[in-house]
Amino acid sequence: MFRRSGTAATFTTALLAAAAALVLTASTTATAATAPGFLNGTDLPPHPTSPWFAGQVTKGLPEFAPFCLDGVLPATGTWHRQFGTEFDTGAVQVSVRSASASAATKLVGTLEREVAACAADWLRTTPGGTASWQDYGTLPVEEGAHVYGVHVSIPESEPSVHLFGIGRDGSTVTVVQWGQMGNLSHAPVGDFKKTTTKAVNKLNP
Repeated sequence: MFRRSGTAATFTTALLAAAAALVLTASTTATAATAPGFLNGTDLPPHPTSPWFAGQVTKGLPEFAPFCLDGVLPATGTWHRQFGTEFDTGAVQVSVRSASASAATKLVGTLEREVAACAADWLRTTPGGTASWQDYGTLPVEEGAHVYGVHVSIPESEPSVHLFGIGRDGSTVTVVQWGQMGNLSHAPVGDFKKTTTKAVNKLNP
């Protein structure tokens, strides 16, 4: 996913490159023995014309932080898995084993605040841009989950839309970020809520 300061064009390039790499690695996907449980490609909102390709479950943070969450997720106790399609849709899941349930609760609060403030923060650093966000509410799974949407656009470039699912099971926190070109009206919110519920249910706290 692209950083908060990136452009929609950068986002497209990153997604296409990630998808190409994932096609090569999907058949060798392996789960780290000590990692929390992760989503599979079939757990993500269906793409109308492409399957999802799932990368390996990998210890540490992804090379590029999920949009809106640059510098927020800890490196310790963290694993990630990236997903791509043949087109402009991609996703990443990052899961963190915190030191305690209270530490996990604090991390969830931090993640939710960052996503809720993301559109306003992005506008402050992107002259001429437009942005909006939506709180899609909470989900009754384990210790709870919350779903948000963020849309950003700059002149003479394609707009992008992102969905975020943030949840906790005991001392383990997970965040799923999905993105593609478009706006909030194009986001598969219902399917993504199911994805978020599955992500939390698959955690091994």
